[in-house]
Amino acid sequence: MEIHVVSQGDSLWTIAQAYQISYEEIMSANQITENEGLVVGQAIVIPIPGRFHYLQAGENIWQLSQRYHVPLEQIMNINRLNDSPYVPVGSRLFIPDLTRQRPSIDVGAYVDLQITGEDSPQVVDQVGNYLTFLQIFSYELQEDGTLKPLNDQAIINTAYENEIVPLMVITNIEEGGFSTELVTTVLSSEELQNTLLDEAIAIMEEKGYLGLDFDLEYLGAENRERYNQLMTKAKERLDEKGFFLSSALAPIVEPGMIGVLYEGHDYAFHGEVADFVFLMTYEWGWTGGPPRAVAPINEVRRVVEFAESVMPADKIMLGIPLYGYDWTLPYVEGESRARAIDHQEAIRLARTYNAAIEYDETAQSPFFTYYDEQGRQHEVWFEDARSIQAKFDLVKEKNLRGVYYWVLGWDFPQNWLLLQDNFNINKRI
Repeated sequence: MEIHVVSQGDSLWTIAQAYQISYEEIMSANQITENEGLVVGQAIVIPIPGRFHYLQAGENIWQLSQRYHVPLEQIMNINRLNDSPYVPVGSRLFIPDLTRQRPSIDVGAYVDLQITGEDSPQVVDQVGNYLTFLQIFSYELQEDGTLKPLNDQAIINTAYENEIVPLMVITNIEEGGFSTELVTTVLSSEELQNTLLDEAIAIMEEKGYLGLDFDLEYLGAENRERYNQLMTKAKERLDEKGFFLSSALAPIVEPGMIGVLYEGHDYAFHGEVADFVFLMTYEWGWTGGPPRAVAPINEVRRVVEFAESVMPADKIMLGIPLYGYDWTLPYVEGESRARAIDHQEAIRLARTYNAAIEYDETAQSPFFTYYDEQGRQHEVWFEDARSIQAKFDLVKEKNLRGVYYWVLGWDFPQNWLLLQDNFNINKRI
């Protein structure tokens, strides 16, 4: 795949001509219809088996042959150089993809049955080839250690049909939010911890789950060791059954971070006990906060670098959002609420309001502003092919176990194409 950023005057036809493919292929890859215009600054993927290289001063074709491990004759032939290896600086040369090795990774995704509902099996079917794990969200913890029932058998069956490992997710959500009081009640009692594990394992065996994922959030410092105790018990019991154990961890960037979200998560301990962990590397930009990138790569990198300092890199699953936010300005702290949108809606908004998409190089994230029909200014941050590629590059640089997505149901076709282009995806059943 090649990523092309639309410039003023570009059309599907001119872009297709430049890359020597049909415009129908570009439309299909990016889910663009013929009556949809392109947006200046829009990143689209070009489905070609290689890349283009613009010759810089001091470079020659022989050097490119060595760098990309492609025979000199093949570069000359495919670029129609007429037996002369001398080309001007600035010339665009196509370099075929012959020997690129794709690392193998695990890929997970959360599916929230309250969001996708009866459509959940179809949502998973659409991307099933790209997934190793499916985190089914969620069994909610109750004060007596039991779990609220979940109508999940159909989605578990769909996971098996796509050779995806279904993971049972347990949360401390109560009345729509994560409850510190609730989780403290359960974790403070060894009896309630045992009740929780008894019920979870019984459900897993009955329904066909192959792993357990704890997503216990806003624990506070008082529950740090208690959570570690629960993880230890869970690991011992799940190992007997051959089940996976994982946990979702808040984005910590340094030891001793203060805050109820961070203090209950012991990175080093979870990295030792769990089979793998899901780093929640998103929500810097969030619905109640000021406009900014949801998953800025500079902040994501800080979390990864701290995590790899205290746990094995091959246990780290990097979190990637499939969504962005649309803020109505001015932002008022405590009052403003941004609206969640996906990639395709972001592009539609930019097209509708004739907004040019900009790109923050530090955050490696696209954004734009527009005025609606009422004259209100909006600021939109979202993920696109460039921001996703930056995250994939970080995974390869750090040799992480893989990536996971929050949350299925958002429309982002370029992500899946780039995922397949960058990696071989493990199937574990």
